[in-house]
Amino acid sequence: MPDKGRVELAPELCKGCGLCIQTCVPKLLRVSDRLNHLGYAPVEYSGAGCSGCGLCFYVCPEPGAIRVFKRVAA
Repeated sequence: MPDKGRVELAPELCKGCGLCIQTCVPKLLRVSDRLNHLGYAPVEYSGAGCSGCGLCFYVCPEPGAIRVFKRVAA
């Protein structure tokens, strides 16, 4: 499936609640093996296959932790 969007995660803001992982329809988000400076295991994006729906952004309780960019057709 071609990328229709792109996700940017701020690992230092993530508290690892997992709401975005549960909400991601194409299942592209996962918990990191590393801890951030707060001691939480942040979420990581696989890097490909984003639909650009933005559901992960809307369920995230941490302002600024997730940004979603939708690709526009050229």
